[in-house]
Amino acid sequence: QVQLVESGGGSVQPGGSLRLSCKGYGIMFKFYSMSWYRQGPGNQRELVAEFSSDGTTNYGDSVKGRFAISRDNAKDTVFLQMNDLKSEDTAVYYCHGQWRGFEYWGQGTQVTVSS
Repeated sequence: QVQLVESGGGSVQPGGSLRLSCKGYGIMFKFYSMSWYRQGPGNQRELVAEFSSDGTTNYGDSVKGRFAISRDNAKDTVFLQMNDLKSEDTAVYYCHGQWRGFEYWGQGTQVTVSS
């Protein structure tokens, strides 16, 4: 059974840091482009960061310089290090994997940034 399982969300004060993890089950992880998306209250889902299978990365403009995506193919896991968090980063964060015609989403993990 294919699953993307996120962890690491929670509540943090502005300026703080969190690290999200997403482990893939039942997929050939190393072939997948892995991404993080988020959806804040009243907003559309948006791309946060992407780590393609060829090693290239891409970030949404609002997180450049603060967030970093990485992956460990040996552990079938992608990470999102989030630093200098702001209130506008509050959202549900989703892991996404895509390879050829296959596409999967995680269940989401809540990140709340509040003082």
